[in-house]
Amino acid sequence: MTKRDYYEVLGVGKNASDDEIKKAFRKAAVQHHPDKEGGDEAKFKEINEAYEVLKDKQKRQRYDQFGHAGVGGSGGGYGGANPFEGFQGNGSQSFNFDFGDGGLGDLFGSFFGGGRGNNQGPRRGRDVETQISLVFEEAVFGVEKTIDLTLDDECSHCKGSTVEPGYNMKTCDTCKGAGQQMRVMNTIFGPMQQAVTCETCRGRGKVPEKVCSVCRGKGTERKKQEITLKVPAGVDDGATIRLRERGEAIADGTKGDLYVHIRVKPHKKFTREGTIILSEEHISMIDAALGTEIDVETVDGEIRMKIPAGTQSGTDFKLSGHGVPHLKNDSRGAHIVSIIVDIPTKLSKKQRELLEEFDASKSTLFNH
Repeated sequence: MTKRDYYEVLGVGKNASDDEIKKAFRKAAVQHHPDKEGGDEAKFKEINEAYEVLKDKQKRQRYDQFGHAGVGGSGGGYGGANPFEGFQGNGSQSFNFDFGDGGLGDLFGSFFGGGRGNNQGPRRGRDVETQISLVFEEAVFGVEKTIDLTLDDECSHCKGSTVEPGYNMKTCDTCKGAGQQMRVMNTIFGPMQQAVTCETCRGRGKVPEKVCSVCRGKGTERKKQEITLKVPAGVDDGATIRLRERGEAIADGTKGDLYVHIRVKPHKKFTREGTIILSEEHISMIDAALGTEIDVETVDGEIRMKIPAGTQSGTDFKLSGHGVPHLKNDSRGAHIVSIIVDIPTKLSKKQRELLEEFDASKSTLFNH
């Protein structure tokens, strides 16, 4: 779906002042707030996205020059969070990936930190959280990482059955195979019966004739595990990757999940806004006036870029397709290079004379 022009979204002209943009945003936000009767959540998100770009001087400048491609296609969200469903964040892009058995899966809209097992439904092992660090380029292009963890895994002796090999399960004497016990609870309404999980068999209805001599009937043992994680190209700092059933094991149940939190180390030269990479290059005022060509460092290596004559300090140039890959398709964002014109602080006598001579002649140049 094509994005609407941000100025059109807020109902202001391209020459609108910061104050006019702020007033237009407040008026539109109040009108379409989803908590208000007749509000429109989709329009509210669109309004916030437009305002996050237009209120920022640098983002607005890039948007005016390059359109949506100059700001990574979106702004931030209301309340400091990304407003799009399926994502969450706190000033940084944040995704939750469900990788199933280690391959790429669907994007998840929320993150559940603890185990989800309860007394209803299958038993489930504990979820596990860990964290890995990536350098900037690894986050851009993707990488395969090895994670070493020590977790509760299936007992190698009884294969998780809790029974010593050669023996069988038998009916629990406590609950007579029901898996539950009835307890009498004293309440303000008088004694009441309540069904609770059997403490002896833990709801299974059966117990081992002889418990496993290795795990002592737990069904699990601590093991060191080496897990290979494929980190997708374009992942950002603060993302969380979910690996299904790579958490801790439990007897007579499924393993929990493993959640891997991503931290991306800052780059000495590049910064990132969504799929946009930003950097600066310095040139002399002579090169700015006469024009030149420079080698620009990108994540793809050095690229020769032409600087036209008369370039002003702060001018942005876009290198299409040299930014961060989109997570949902094969395209890449842009690399935007801001040119900084260096003004010399010390001049020789000859240099000063030449500049004074130029200053005296500039009126003649400009009149033509």
